[in-house]
Amino acid sequence: MLEQISDKGLLIATIIRAGFKKDGIEFFTAHEYSQQLGYMNRPKGYKVLAHRHKKNLNSGISTYEVLYLKSGEIKITLYDNDNFFIKELLLFTGDIILLVTGGHSIEMIENSEVIEIKQGPYDENDKIDFLPVNL
Repeated sequence: MLEQISDKGLLIATIIRAGFKKDGIEFFTAHEYSQQLGYMNRPKGYKVLAHRHKKNLNSGISTYEVLYLKSGEIKITLYDNDNFFIKELLLFTGDIILLVTGGHSIEMIENSEVIEIKQGPYDENDKIDFLPVNL
């Protein structure tokens, strides 16, 4: 229900499948990541106290992406930082993935609704297109 995909010691992606469940709270990302991915399961009546977050002056070295598959089925192909194929995986309704490093492509296997979350500001020139090696 929780998958972490690494290559040459680098975390490439973390997947939380729709059926993942545990009590309490857990974060699946390293403390220093500019994008954090966590899970919370609390009982009825549990309260998170009113709060705000301090301004964080850290700038991300690269853009992390979180994809939540609201509906459908998608295939994600993962690549390392040198554009070499690592792995293909399928995501299904309710799955979520954090893409950390390396490259990726996405193919819609079915009509799909995907919610994408990443730190901003949005820059349409943020992507580096490449030809995959070893696919």
